[in-house]
Amino acid sequence: WLTQPWRFYVLGPEARYAYGLALGERKARKLDDPERGRAMRDTVAQEHRALPCMIAVAVVTSDDPEAREEDYAATMMAIENLALVAVELGLGTHIKTGGVMGDPAARAAAGVRDNERIVAIVNVGVPADVPPPKRREPASAFTTWVP
Repeated sequence: WLTQPWRFYVLGPEARYAYGLALGERKARKLDDPERGRAMRDTVAQEHRALPCMIAVAVVTSDDPEAREEDYAATMMAIENLALVAVELGLGTHIKTGGVMGDPAARAAAGVRDNERIVAIVNVGVPADVPPPKRREPASAFTTWVP
């Protein structure tokens, strides 16, 4: 199969704001104080509007379970390639996932179609600083050699 299932939606300032409102609303619902909730929603929305570049990456959904799994994996590889190219160009990326991507308001803000699912949000910009890498287990800790 050569399905090319990935779709990229580059969000402008108003779309970023609307997506931020959806995310902020979800965060606000977790707070007890309605005023703090409104402030949370508005802050998150404004932060998203101010982002230099926000890309919603979606996958076209399939009724075939095997194709659906392959297409999801292919889309994740497209996201990795996007991030690698950005770094090569001297840009930073922040890849976000989570439940908000299925939220109807977030989906509407990103402009995804009914037959698509948002897989990740990729924020791209010039990094203010480069944080030190997080400590990770070596690949050998997760590698099994099978004879």
